[in-house]
Amino acid sequence: MNKITLIFLLVFTCIFASDLKAQKHPKKILLFYKTAAYKHASIPAGIAAIVKLGQEFKFQTDTSNDSNLFTINNLKNYDAVVFLSTSGDMLDSLQQRAFESYIRNGGGYMGIHGASAGGYNWPWYGKLVGAIFNGHPVQQFATFNVIDRKNRATRHLPESWNIKEELYNFKNISNDIKVLITVDESTYKGGTNGSFHPMAWYRKFEGGRSFYTALGHADEKYTNPLFLKHILEGIRYAMGGKR
Repeated sequence: MNKITLIFLLVFTCIFASDLKAQKHPKKILLFYKTAAYKHASIPAGIAAIVKLGQEFKFQTDTSNDSNLFTINNLKNYDAVVFLSTSGDMLDSLQQRAFESYIRNGGGYMGIHGASAGGYNWPWYGKLVGAIFNGHPVQQFATFNVIDRKNRATRHLPESWNIKEELYNFKNISNDIKVLITVDESTYKGGTNGSFHPMAWYRKFEGGRSFYTALGHADEKYTNPLFLKHILEGIRYAMGGKR
């Protein structure tokens, strides 16, 4: 065996071994849906949709509303934690500290819809999300503007997207968020954020990653291909690279 052949075999073996390792250790998320206040009726539809996305796009999904899973050792098993319309004080102080440590050690967070309406006694969580829920008008049609046409979570969406949604208002909006979608308050009644009203964004935060979308109130969103692609890419961003 000559030297060139030997080098080729060694390189091939390393690549093949790396692929096998990746197959044995696929990405994994914790889909968390505990509600300590309002409970969205669409949560079961959201769970089913995200589990299906995981099956189709090769990431594992553990689903639970058990906050006891929020320990330092257990969270190490996950590339991201997705908060699906969680509400109220969903974690106690010890669980909060474990999740903070997880993010600071490179973990990922994704919040969907009601996830911004909780943790009011946990200031760090509002900073992680990037804004805090501040009420909403009745569900109605409104025009959403996709302002980032390059991001994988939005580039498939129409530039101007008119859909029915529960339209969240926000307070304490961070200056550091990278906004993907805004809503035009002139197209509906009850907006309180004015000319710049973010509805989906992402950011790096304290060593980890955060992605939030205010969309996702009703069951039908979780069968809408445009919305499913939106949350899939949000999950992928939150999972990030190898930690």
